[in-house]
Amino acid sequence: MLTYVYRVTKYDPADRDVHGHYTGPEDTVSDHGEAEASYLRAVAAFAADTGIDHLAVREPQIPSLAHFGVEPAVDGFGLEGLFPSGQAGFHDGAQVPLDIALELVRVMLRDNGAWCRLEADDTFAVHVGWDQYLYISSSRPCEEALARTRELGLFPERMDASPYAFGEEEDQDIQRPGDDDFWTDLHRAVVSGHAGILEETHIAGASRWHHLDRDTIGPVRVGLAPRARLAVWPPLSTDIAAVLSALPSDGLVEGVWQDDDGLIRGAIADEDDHAELTARIASARAAALLSVYADERVPLFTAVMTDDDGVLRARWRTEPTPSDREWALRQPKKG
Repeated sequence: MLTYVYRVTKYDPADRDVHGHYTGPEDTVSDHGEAEASYLRAVAAFAADTGIDHLAVREPQIPSLAHFGVEPAVDGFGLEGLFPSGQAGFHDGAQVPLDIALELVRVMLRDNGAWCRLEADDTFAVHVGWDQYLYISSSRPCEEALARTRELGLFPERMDASPYAFGEEEDQDIQRPGDDDFWTDLHRAVVSGHAGILEETHIAGASRWHHLDRDTIGPVRVGLAPRARLAVWPPLSTDIAAVLSALPSDGLVEGVWQDDDGLIRGAIADEDDHAELTARIASARAAALLSVYADERVPLFTAVMTDDDGVLRARWRTEPTPSDREWALRQPKKG
């Protein structure tokens, strides 16, 4: 944890009640103008005071089922033009120069698209919480940046920790890496007919689906986003009538299907969308229905992709399945 943590806001501490709640005149949305620019200048000042000019994207996410931001969602989640490879460049571990990092902070301040943590290992971190609360952490006290932030009309306040800092999860040791052993086991499961599709979650809130057979496993692996979370599922069913008969009368469900082009597609639908989902599945080669509820959504096994050197540096985790727990029991004990 970094030593110096500051909450930076446009909210004057003098306008807080005894419980710390702000009662002053400032709005909780971005003005898309001078106040927003001041936030960005403050981040730049802290980065300069710390001596960093690049940051890593950590735990990126986009809105999925519902958008709870205070502004209307924008096309492309505010990422248009920020990455040469488009949205694919927005992945865990992506290194971005400071000017792009500031644009990501702008997107988060507007609360209408993407979100992530931005960090430089053991040196600097910045992320945005609800209601224009900006959290900046540094390995240095950043006295010049604090003075500059006050000159900009903002209020930096020292904190013990950011409430939005990443917290390690309980099942830390259970996480299976997407290493060579994982892909060997996956190949075996595909050849035996137990596995048939792979769910790739490269951004929280967005998944891509891949058809698996002995010829596609290699190309699928090469094309995955860095540090993606993976879930392996059984093959899709060619009994389309049986799949459609299992469609619930109400509530959410995820339909996954293979079109004539061979691509796997998925969509989450409620009862209002069932007619469209039915039409898509009815014309598909094969399909399946998956629960969207965590205690009912259990793939065969899961993993998180390692970096090219085989090290698992992603901090986010998959929900361990029974197979994952069995795998963990077979691993050599640490220490």
